Amino acid sequence: MSCVVERDGGPCGACKFLRRKCVKGCVFAPYFDSDQGAAHFAAVHRVFGASNASKLLLRIPPHCCLDAIVTLCYEALAKCITDPILSSPATPLFER
Repeated sequence: MSCVVERDGGPCGACKFLRRKCVKGCVFAPYFDSDQGAAHFAAVHRVFGASNASKLLLRIPPHCCLDAIVTLCYEALAKCITDPILSSPATPLFER
């Protein structure tokens, strides 16, 4: 995952995954690029949820956000690998 995302006007990986328009000031845009960011965000969304991830980013100091995103991605990818329910793409995941 890249630290600095250069946007060419297209949606970030998170907005691409959520199928929404990526607006200026998108909380996920600096951390999820449009190439591999969608796959990383998909894991974060499955395990933690987009709302919880955005609330976390808004509540912590800006200088800690990159570390928080890297940690969320690592934890989510590890959880998806070890949990057979989360790793199955055909399994519907319900909001908690």
